[in-house]
Amino acid sequence: MATRIAYALLLLVNSIVSWLMLTDWAVKKLQHLTLDYMTISCNGKDCYGFVAVHRMNFALGAFHALLAIILLGVNSSRDKRAAFQNGFWGPKIIAWLGLIVVSFLIPDGFFITWGNYVALVGAILFLLLGLILLVDLAHNWAEYCIAKIEDTDSKVWKGLLISSTVGMYLASLTMTIVMYIFFAAGGCSMNQAAITINLLFSVGITALSIHPTIQEHNPRAGLAQSAMVAVYCTYLTMSAVGMEPDDKHCNPLVRASGTRKASIVLGAIVTFLTMAYTTTRAATYGLALGNKANTYSPVASDDYEHGLVTQQPGSRRELRQAALRAAVESGSLPASALDDDDDSDDESEDGGANGGRDDERNQTQYNYSLFHIIFLLSTAWVATLLTMNQDPKNTDGDFVAVGRTYWASWVKIVSAWVCYGIYSWSLLAPSVMPDRFDY
Repeated sequence: MATRIAYALLLLVNSIVSWLMLTDWAVKKLQHLTLDYMTISCNGKDCYGFVAVHRMNFALGAFHALLAIILLGVNSSRDKRAAFQNGFWGPKIIAWLGLIVVSFLIPDGFFITWGNYVALVGAILFLLLGLILLVDLAHNWAEYCIAKIEDTDSKVWKGLLISSTVGMYLASLTMTIVMYIFFAAGGCSMNQAAITINLLFSVGITALSIHPTIQEHNPRAGLAQSAMVAVYCTYLTMSAVGMEPDDKHCNPLVRASGTRKASIVLGAIVTFLTMAYTTTRAATYGLALGNKANTYSPVASDDYEHGLVTQQPGSRRELRQAALRAAVESGSLPASALDDDDDSDDESEDGGANGGRDDERNQTQYNYSLFHIIFLLSTAWVATLLTMNQDPKNTDGDFVAVGRTYWASWVKIVSAWVCYGIYSWSLLAPSVMPDRFDY
């Protein structure tokens, strides 16, 4: 947990510094420090802020790319390379700062191309991954609750499933009504279309999730999943219309708060905090990353079929592990017994020097390399969000309002539509290709 928080804080700090690079003060400082080295122009306007943002995020992206390569194939903390993930923070911070310095020595032309093409592709991939994880989370949440209800017949889980479903639908309906009242006035055709299409998609996935054909091929599909997708996509749409520019007088939030520095600073920090949390959550989401976590998987090997050990272990330790795995599969012991045994082995081997329980001695909780690849993609999204189609009017003195562009609004609107599409396909796929699904 401390490791994940540390990487999230690193992303947060890098994002805030990148945002500050767009201010006039930072531009003048950069121009002075680099002795006018950054002199390239974009359409007659200085690109200091643009390239500075991409330099900062390129440096952090390169940092995560290097760690992804170093940690490739690490499956447990027994691998000595695992220390690079959870330790060596002093050298890692120095390496990050060193990469920032090196990035400022690269010619501006490279970052013009990087920002307009490569970073944009990375940002799209990051958004797509987030949508896939959201759909996967919706299915997992509903199926987990259903499994608890079937196993325990608990009224608590029934109430939780029903109340969460109803609550998410009510939240989605409330946000839709608020958007129609405040953001869909006359002349706001973009907002009217986005809100209406989102409402129609919400109704469509609700009807699709309870369709008899869908239920026949996937009985666990239902309203709980569609409610989560609907409330998230409605939130994306509301965020889009709430962050668009107010040149057509369709965003009363801008007029209500004006362009005060406090509101811009608060909005930027909230955006970056959300980014850091979302990235860390996505990067450690084991199922989506093909990770088995630190649990026993009965289908992982044929050695334990029918609870029998069919291969001769190479040592007493392996023999004990094999016996425990067989007991776990048969239900005689909980899966946590594997961790307990592993800890006791470590204590006997290391002379009891370990001060705490290591829950990754058996297997890592998440894929380290993919963890850093997702952080790499998130840096591309931060850089693109800060630099894509920024309007000089959306500033208050030195500060730039993060995400207050039509481009950012349309990205959120289209992301919601794509999310509806991914979820709909997750429902239709078992009925379209029944041979590939076993329910």
